[in-house]
Amino acid sequence: MVAIDGTEYFSSKAIHCEDCSHRELSNGKTNYFHSALTPVIVQPANETVISLESEFIVPQDGHEKQDCEIQAAKRWVEKWGDFYARRGVTMLGDDLYSCEPFCRTLKDKHCHFILVCKPDSHTQLYQTVAFLAANGVLGSKEVRRWTGKFAEICTYRYANKLPMTGEADALAVNWCEVTITREDTGEQLYKKAFATDFEITDTTVEAIVRDGRARWKVENENHNVLKTKGYHIEHNFGHGSQHLASLLLSLNLLAFLFHTVLDLVDEQYRAIRQALGTRRRFFQDKEALLRYFQFENWDAVLAFMFKGLELDIG
Repeated sequence: MVAIDGTEYFSSKAIHCEDCSHRELSNGKTNYFHSALTPVIVQPANETVISLESEFIVPQDGHEKQDCEIQAAKRWVEKWGDFYARRGVTMLGDDLYSCEPFCRTLKDKHCHFILVCKPDSHTQLYQTVAFLAANGVLGSKEVRRWTGKFAEICTYRYANKLPMTGEADALAVNWCEVTITREDTGEQLYKKAFATDFEITDTTVEAIVRDGRARWKVENENHNVLKTKGYHIEHNFGHGSQHLASLLLSLNLLAFLFHTVLDLVDEQYRAIRQALGTRRRFFQDKEALLRYFQFENWDAVLAFMFKGLELDIG
């Protein structure tokens, strides 16, 4: 699965360029910023995400309106949709992407999708859901799970081939919802609904919801890591006059990708990371070493750290 979401990586009230987006603040000043779409490969119950090709949100030639996240997402799908569709990829996204134009773009590229679907932005669809529920023909399923501390009741509702809008030629999607409550207190712990092109049945609804919920990893395991775990993605490394900010973001994403791959395939790197505990400490130690010592290559840096920490690969 590939989760998509946008993030800002530069912001200033003074420095700006022709590629900046902008917003008017309440105090009358203008905030200039750069943002990009940063897709990642995700998997439920797996904290690792793998960065993919980003799509920068910048003014487009021939367009009068300011570029936006949904347009960047459509460009990304048009560029890469065929490649990932051949590999059976399912696209995940929040409610912003759960709109008919973007869903049609995905279907044109034969990409599967599971997208968050909120009532406020899908009035017609939820009117149909309410009608089906009132007539007792809405699919439903209830599952009890023990968390180790208390029991949860997962209540699923679903329906297939619902119109996304009120238009006569509206795109039909399948819809499902999960509500999780505590069995002992009745407290509602979670509620979320999704639109998808997968057929939903009693057999498939749990898996579809599970996969749809994995979209949060693009924020927790990608954006938050890049912002708070030592990559300093929001610290404005530099802006330049044209493409410097975008170049620095690309280098940052490449570093994150390489670190992820090393953690998956390099036992020595993984042992060092585990011994140091956090990414931030790993970066700080590496920075200190490179400040005072010269190493022939990256392998030599890892070998020095591995030996100094007195580690062993069993």
